Amino acid sequence: MAVLEIVVIAFWAMLPAYVPNNAAVLAGGGRPIDGGRTWGDRRVLGDGKTWRGTAVGILAGVALAAILTVLAPGVGDALGFAVPEFTPLAAVGLAGGAMLGDILASFLKRRTGRQRGAMFPGVDQLDFVVVSLLLTALLAFEWFRTWFTLEVLFVVVVITPILHVTTNMIAYKLGLKNEPW
Repeated sequence: MAVLEIVVIAFWAMLPAYVPNNAAVLAGGGRPIDGGRTWGDRRVLGDGKTWRGTAVGILAGVALAAILTVLAPGVGDALGFAVPEFTPLAAVGLAGGAMLGDILASFLKRRTGRQRGAMFPGVDQLDFVVVSLLLTALLAFEWFRTWFTLEVLFVVVVITPILHVTTNMIAYKLGLKNEPW
């Protein structure tokens, strides 16, 4: 597989996992998932993890996967190599796993004494990737095995932090986030 092909497949395959957290920020607000509960002297998750944001994030990721699936044959023909068409379970695994990863990272932040929005290097950039890949492998193993080769996984781990930092800085500049990380 050529380098360009690996990068395009990695980006295309991960788009349904990349979009949910951004959609959740745009649609956020509403009732917190933890209902304001604490564990010890700290919130379980915090006000930033809401039912509405989570639902909208998952729906946005699944909808994007459906659109990409429709576009995949034409894009593949234009590029000269196939790009992923998403099964329903792969779409749910990627989008739902991304949101679950972000929720788990929030839980870890609270347990380690970090406030909402505080930096947590490594976790902030890869939490949603790790959980989305694991959930997708559990729900749609054959699809996962077909598209997430070792080379593609390597590219995902390398490009995701770059994309994460870039999109967060843009969201910060647009006033959609309170911090640039």
